[in-house]
Amino acid sequence: MDTDDIVPSILPEVPPTKIAITYPNNKPVDLGTALTPHEVRLSPEVQWEADPQKYYTLYMFDPDAPSRSCPIAADVNHWLVGNIKGCDLSTGDVIAEYRGAGPPRGTGPHRYVFLVFEHEDRVSFGGQMTGMMQRLRFSTKKFREKYKFEKVFAWNYFKAQWSRDPNQESKMCVCM
Repeated sequence: MDTDDIVPSILPEVPPTKIAITYPNNKPVDLGTALTPHEVRLSPEVQWEADPQKYYTLYMFDPDAPSRSCPIAADVNHWLVGNIKGCDLSTGDVIAEYRGAGPPRGTGPHRYVFLVFEHEDRVSFGGQMTGMMQRLRFSTKKFREKYKFEKVFAWNYFKAQWSRDPNQESKMCVCM
C-alpha cells in the first residue's frame, strides 16, 4: 500500500481502520485522493466504526508546511476535536476549529492527514487553540505522548496543492 511516506515517517504502521471522509459536493477522501483547496474549504463529514461507550479524538494536520522538502513549520494543526462519544462529532470538545487546506503557491502537493485516537475516559485538553501561531509547529509526536495516544485507531489522508480559487475574480487587466 502506498502511503506517501506517512508510514513510516509519521506513523510506525498502517492503522487498522480507515476514516470515511466526505467533503461537501460529495468529494470523498480515499488514502491520497487529490483535492483542491477550494473543495476542502468547508469541514467534511467523518465516520469511523466506534464503540459508543468509548471516547475518541479526531486530529487533522499538514506535515508538509511550508513544503514537503522543507517542513520547518510542520506540523500544522488543521482540526482537533476531543472527547467525541462514539462517532458523534457534536458531542466532542472543539480544541481547534476546522481550517481547510491552504498550501502556499509553488510548494507542491501537501499531505493532509486525519487521525482518530480511542480512549476510555474524557481527556482534559485545556483551552481552545484560537491563533494561527498555536497551530504551527504543532508536534504530533509530543501531542500523542502527552495524552498517551499510543495507537492510532483510524486514519485517512488527502493531498492538495495551491490552485486559484474559482470564486475569485481574475485581477488581470487588459491594456490597449
